[in-house]
Amino acid sequence: MLYLQKHHITDLYVLVDDIIVNDPKPLGGRPTTLNNSEIVTILLWNTLSTKQKTLRDIYEWLRLYHQSEFPNVPTYTTFVRHCHRALPQLLLVLENFLVESTPIKFMDSTMLEVCKLIRANNHKVAKNIAKFGKNHQGWHYGFKLHASVDSQGRFCRLAFTPANIHDAQKMPSIINRYTKIAVGDGSYTTSVMRKHIWETYGTLIVSPPHPKQNKKLLTWWQQLLLRMRPRIESVFGYLKERLSLVTSFPRSVKGYLLHYIRILLGYQLMIG
Repeated sequence: MLYLQKHHITDLYVLVDDIIVNDPKPLGGRPTTLNNSEIVTILLWNTLSTKQKTLRDIYEWLRLYHQSEFPNVPTYTTFVRHCHRALPQLLLVLENFLVESTPIKFMDSTMLEVCKLIRANNHKVAKNIAKFGKNHQGWHYGFKLHASVDSQGRFCRLAFTPANIHDAQKMPSIINRYTKIAVGDGSYTTSVMRKHIWETYGTLIVSPPHPKQNKKLLTWWQQLLLRMRPRIESVFGYLKERLSLVTSFPRSVKGYLLHYIRILLGYQLMIG
């Protein structure tokens, strides 16, 4: 993990500015007070240092503690609109920090509830996208994060879906041609998808045998990899308990995606 000091915000800005492309200056009208690099830096610095949950909290924190670094802070409404416009740039930065070329990936998914289950029928913000889904913890309403990580817990690939999408269906999205072995739980035992993954990427899927497969044997290295698989569950636990990945505060689907991406990118920078 990083040990941050205030001057590190400048280092973060330089890192971000080398990756993203800022909007050209408009030919007419009032220019933006903050460019894309500054907006992304603000969102990431807050996630790394203060870990606040909402854009309103981030805005007030920015005005109180970082007026010297960002003297031209716009109104709150303008700030929120610019954060949403900068979402593609935030995604670009995240893509640059994914460790896609690692040969061994650990796969899993986690539910991202958008509201309490009892309020699901009245939820309107993500009404046409969020779905009901079930896992070993019960029913959920919202989205699902599918991910693969390396042995150090760094994200390799990510995918968001409604909560009703089965884990095995998203295997092609969270592994790639660099993946030689992908390790997952019992949700990844589907033989049709395993065959497709082998023919497409040449990737071997390692997962626990079904309880009825009492004649299936595991080699010592497969057992070792399966014992390492809970690493990704620890990553999900940290994201939810320490970084507040699950939220019901956003007022639009784009707001949900912005929240998820800044949290995931902040985590990736922490352990990178």
